[in-house]
Amino acid sequence: MNRLAAEKRGRRGEAIAAWFLRLKGWRIVGARVKTPRGEVDLIVRRGKSIAFVEVKARTKAADLATAIDASRLRRVAAAAEILLPKYGKECENMQIDVIMVAPWRFPKHLPNVWHG
Repeated sequence: MNRLAAEKRGRRGEAIAAWFLRLKGWRIVGARVKTPRGEVDLIVRRGKSIAFVEVKARTKAADLATAIDASRLRRVAAAAEILLPKYGKECENMQIDVIMVAPWRFPKHLPNVWHG
């Protein structure tokens, strides 16, 4: 049951993150895109920029501080490498973003967090 609740929370967090990014002018071009190297929660474009977004949803805002680490970002970056030719045509800028979602909090957007 715990796993199902976490899955539901994650999907809800991704929906909130997608809504939030649309309000900031981004267009969703992919969601839950799987590759052999990992999964990207959201792929978004705005103008000539593309962002591969990792969404972290937690039941407590305090837990968001430990929700993301370098190994998770490496996985997203590796998946983004595979996906860039398909989704990033004509893009000049590519970035890895994180969006953190907790109940009763505005989503926190951390743009361009990966420089590895």
